Amino acid sequence: MSEPKNPRRPSSPQAALDALLAEPAGDPIRRALWLDGLDHQLRPLLPPTLAAHARLANFENGRLVFLVDGPVWRAKLRLAAPELLDRARSFGLAATELVVKTSANPLAGSASPSPASRAVKPMSTASQEALKAALASLKSPTPSGNDVAE
Repeated sequence: MSEPKNPRRPSSPQAALDALLAEPAGDPIRRALWLDGLDHQLRPLLPPTLAAHARLANFENGRLVFLVDGPVWRAKLRLAAPELLDRARSFGLAATELVVKTSANPLAGSASPSPASRAVKPMSTASQEALKAALASLKSPTPSGNDVAE
C-alpha cells in the first residue's frame, strides 16, 4: 500500500492563523492588526494620563479616529490634535484630521477600575443601625384593618 499523496497535517496555531488571513476573508483581520499596531505607535505620544483613556478606532481617508471614555478626555485629546497629527505624518500616514468620539463604557485596559474590581467599603455604624431598624420594622406585625375605630 502506498502513502496518501496529501497526508493531513496536524493543526497548529500558525496553520489556523494562516487560514484566517487567507484572501479575502483575512482582510478585516489584517486591518485590525494594522490598526492595533498603529495604536501602539500613537498612544505613547499622548500624555500618560490621556493615553490610558484613549484608543485608536480607525484611520481612513486621512482621518484618525480615536475613542475616549469621557468628555474630559475628548477635550484633552482635541487639544493634543495638532501635535498628534504631525507625529502621525512623521510615520508616513497622510493624516489630515483628528476625530474624537466618546464611548459610554470604559475602554479595555483603561485606568478606571471595573465595578467588580472596586474594593467594598465596610458599612458605617449608623448605616448598620438604620438597616437593623428597617429590617425589624418589616418583621413586626402590622395592624389589621379590623382594629380601626369607627
